[in-house]
Amino acid sequence: MPKAKLDHAFVSTAQCQPGKAKTDWYDTIVTGFVFERRSSGGGTYYFRFSDAAGRQAQYKIGGETDISFAAAKKRAVQLRSEVVMGGDPRAKKAEAKSIPLYKELSAMHLADAKLTQRSYSTTEAYVRIHVIPRWGKVRLTDIEPRAISQWLGEKRAEGLAPATVEKIRVIFGRSFELGARWGVPGTDKNPVRAVSRKPFQNAKERYLSREESIRLREAVAQSQNTQLQHVVGLLLLTGARVRELLDAKWSDVDVERRSWLIPTSKTGKPRHVPLSTPAIAIIEALPRFKDCPFLIPNPDTLKPFVSIKHSWQRAIKVAKLPGLRIHDLRHSAASFMVNSGVDLFAVGKVLGHASYQSTQRYAHLANDTLLAAVEAGAAKQAAA
Repeated sequence: MPKAKLDHAFVSTAQCQPGKAKTDWYDTIVTGFVFERRSSGGGTYYFRFSDAAGRQAQYKIGGETDISFAAAKKRAVQLRSEVVMGGDPRAKKAEAKSIPLYKELSAMHLADAKLTQRSYSTTEAYVRIHVIPRWGKVRLTDIEPRAISQWLGEKRAEGLAPATVEKIRVIFGRSFELGARWGVPGTDKNPVRAVSRKPFQNAKERYLSREESIRLREAVAQSQNTQLQHVVGLLLLTGARVRELLDAKWSDVDVERRSWLIPTSKTGKPRHVPLSTPAIAIIEALPRFKDCPFLIPNPDTLKPFVSIKHSWQRAIKVAKLPGLRIHDLRHSAASFMVNSGVDLFAVGKVLGHASYQSTQRYAHLANDTLLAAVEAGAAKQAAA
């Protein structure tokens, strides 16, 4: 096999020997550094060495058009030093190739979410629309905190709501958490964990007044969706999430004990919701459908409503409550409890909050109750 002092000038003029598919030249300076010229005209840099078993091995450094001669030679020197020290360049390359791309990890994440999360469709959409386009083809060990932070900044610059960007960050980090639990190569460190959570105030809570709640109840009573009045009434009285109520079954309700079991809540844990006398009255008045296990089913399908969006929109228009979201009924239920003197801890238990911090958003609502308390105290002192 021919030898030559490889340099940029030699490589740029080297021609494949006539009648051969390729010609290799060994560098006379760096042992193992090889340049290959093919009859097609293409050229590639290699490093060849003897492995621990004495067999000849080869490591591709790069194509002539992809890497400069100076960079290729520098890499060959590094590889030669590694071999002299007893290393095997192929091992690192093989290890790097064994690290999955993020799209492979995301597939595992979504498969798990489909079995364990009630909000699977949301997770799937965020991964598909936001995360995969940027990180799908990147190896897990090449995903770095700084790049993630920059990417999330770009998402905010695109106009995404702060809560949406935070949701993206949490879902992305969850992929690595699951990967570490399953022993997926490249997930021993979670790069998302090093990205700080940007503080934001995304509160859009709206709280119905007593007069507004009366208007809403009157409007839903007129709805063509005969079940809407029951849904709204129970949401206001229990503070439950709408999906929890739409999926509720008769077997989950114990009228005698005045308790409703939600088998799987947003936190992933079951919880019991206490039922007030008015809530029991609504439940006892609900229409029953033969062989239907659901508490408030769609009368046409006898299955849970997929959505009540259209009837809800018509109802809030009639009630003159533009922009009211059905989730605001949960906030309103909390508001009514807090302003009736119920402490925040009890409110949090009713709503099924996983942490006290979640209930703190309602702390300001207790102002009327607290004001009444100090007024009562002042009156007592004045009478003494």
